[in-house]
Amino acid sequence: MHFPVRRFPSGSSPRIATLRFWLAMSVAVLLSGCATFAPNPPQDQSNICEIFREQPSWYDYAQESAEKWGTPIATQMAFIQQESSFRSHIRPERKYYLGFIPGPRPSSAKGYAQAQDPVWGEYQDQAGGLFARRTHMKHATDFIGWYNRRSQQQAGISLNNPEHLYYAYHEGAGGYQRGSYRSKSHVLRAGSQVAARANRYQAQLNACEAEFQCRKFYQVWPFCRR
Repeated sequence: MHFPVRRFPSGSSPRIATLRFWLAMSVAVLLSGCATFAPNPPQDQSNICEIFREQPSWYDYAQESAEKWGTPIATQMAFIQQESSFRSHIRPERKYYLGFIPGPRPSSAKGYAQAQDPVWGEYQDQAGGLFARRTHMKHATDFIGWYNRRSQQQAGISLNNPEHLYYAYHEGAGGYQRGSYRSKSHVLRAGSQVAARANRYQAQLNACEAEFQCRKFYQVWPFCRR
């Protein structure tokens, strides 16, 4: 019986072909933002204490943002839960034509904070730097803090008013000042949900924050974060 012989291009070999395959796979993983290694969304998203127990580094990131920009930790996390449910690589669903032909996405929003390309570019230029990533919680919390400080400066919204901060986050400072959110029932509903969640998160955090402030070997009372 005759078996066909597989021939490789000149200068090639099974070993080289295998190396090329794995190199291509490695590049694909890197370009995808390492989604495979992103943290899973917290199991209990109704309790900020449980969220930080699963991901204690997220407390550090949110605390750094709060110290830098002034938005409370509870508000930052309420925004992220509303926008992405703590999913690092989420993007708006594509439209499909004829049920199977992929079309464009409705927006360029991406990552924990669902920041869109234009405003993310502004953030990188002004605060985040070239290597800031929407899929990393550190940069997402910093972005929210930066954006809310800008809303405070441009529209006069208190950093302790999560509902109206969210309206400006969704509509932009100009849209907020024009009152565009008032005619959008889904935005009003989302803003109300963010405010309720931020208040609940804050009450929970008041009872458990000490365990995240002093959990590292070099954080010794009374020199822990406050």
